[in-house]
Amino acid sequence: MFKREVVLDNIFKYPLRVTKSMRYEDYVDPQYIPASSDLLTELYMEPEKGVSVKQAAGAVAAESSIGTWTELTTTKSYMMGLAAKVFSIRKDGAGYVIKVAYPIELFEPGNMPNILSGIAGNIFGMKEIKKLRLEDIYFPEKIDRSFKGPKFGVPGVRKLLKIKKRPLVGTIVKPKLGLNSKDHAKVAYEAWIGGCDVVKDDENLSSQAFNPFNRRVKEVLKMREKAERETGERKAYMANVTAETNEAVKRAKFIKSQGGRYAMIDIITMGWSAVQTIRNANLGLVLHAHRAMHAAITRDHTHGLSMLSIAKIARMIGVDQLHIGTAVGKMEGGRSEVKEIQREIEKQAIEENYANKVLAEKWEKMRPVFAVASGGLDPLHVPALHRIFGNDVIIQMGGGIHGHPWGTKAGAKAARDAIDAVMEGRHLRGYSKELDEAIRKWG
Repeated sequence: MFKREVVLDNIFKYPLRVTKSMRYEDYVDPQYIPASSDLLTELYMEPEKGVSVKQAAGAVAAESSIGTWTELTTTKSYMMGLAAKVFSIRKDGAGYVIKVAYPIELFEPGNMPNILSGIAGNIFGMKEIKKLRLEDIYFPEKIDRSFKGPKFGVPGVRKLLKIKKRPLVGTIVKPKLGLNSKDHAKVAYEAWIGGCDVVKDDENLSSQAFNPFNRRVKEVLKMREKAERETGERKAYMANVTAETNEAVKRAKFIKSQGGRYAMIDIITMGWSAVQTIRNANLGLVLHAHRAMHAAITRDHTHGLSMLSIAKIARMIGVDQLHIGTAVGKMEGGRSEVKEIQREIEKQAIEENYANKVLAEKWEKMRPVFAVASGGLDPLHVPALHRIFGNDVIIQMGGGIHGHPWGTKAGAKAARDAIDAVMEGRHLRGYSKELDEAIRKWG
């Protein structure tokens, strides 16, 4: 384990083993102790056939800092302190886990595209490397403080909805595409009066001709007000603003003008700059982050980026809620992985987990993000979800609510009853006739 308590006040003062004609191997230094100001990465790596692990690891550090494939005439001595260093290599299955330290001067604070272009850019396409996966990132305090983080987070969402302790219950309007605006709003209303706290659009609904964005927001928010009057509870609608950045901001402002409290963003397909633009606009909306397309990057556990890395970036930029998987539903992702992600987005201090390739992190005063479990869930999953996530989770059921034999309202009541039963320490069976019917269908 590295020791971040060792502080090097000036990156140019530590003993250097670098020269103007550096080879890839020269970027590997197992004696190096990272400074507290260094940005650190942990990666799984498989070298290409015929390439040594030291050469492949050094190629990662070189290409992501000051190096390249050949000797240069433009290299200056004053640059040498900016070299990234591989300070740890350990065998892991068919490959190796390496840790790389980057002097903070390599990065522009508050610029996530710049940071990722460095630590997760060209390195994935290098011929020396067969497989490469960015497992985790340690962000030093100066970079951490350059991003806003969540405006609301767990405590803010609970205060907004006036729910002090229990998990939140939510749904996605189904079918995800095809409903007109009025029917979309009716489905939302039925879910709310049945017991849902939040209702959201699905990831691929934006402003299609059959359900234009502005019309949908107006219709659904009217139904939200009706549901709040009838139930005496606060309700929330997460309208999907995902679009070109300027259009997304325009849509978020429209939500605000209509009395909405939430905006939903597809964070991967929109891109980090767009997400940061919406966060920095300070519209006073809770930002719900959908992770559509993440599996194209995260699912291969030997190549790409981990969902843990994506979750950390999302927290820094400032989403308030984030889909992280279910461990028990239809989406890929085991219990251990999902719990690590929840810890990363909800805790203030994270300890290094050697086995799971997780670096230590200290989030300073950054608010915790609300974990969202969504994908293939029904009321019968609630006890297991509560054991895995605890109270600070938003349990979202789509088909598990709208597929109830008695309709959406009964499905929402079954979902809410399942949460209430768990909170009261009671069995699901026999709690309510709606929940019993859900058990008959899915049990």
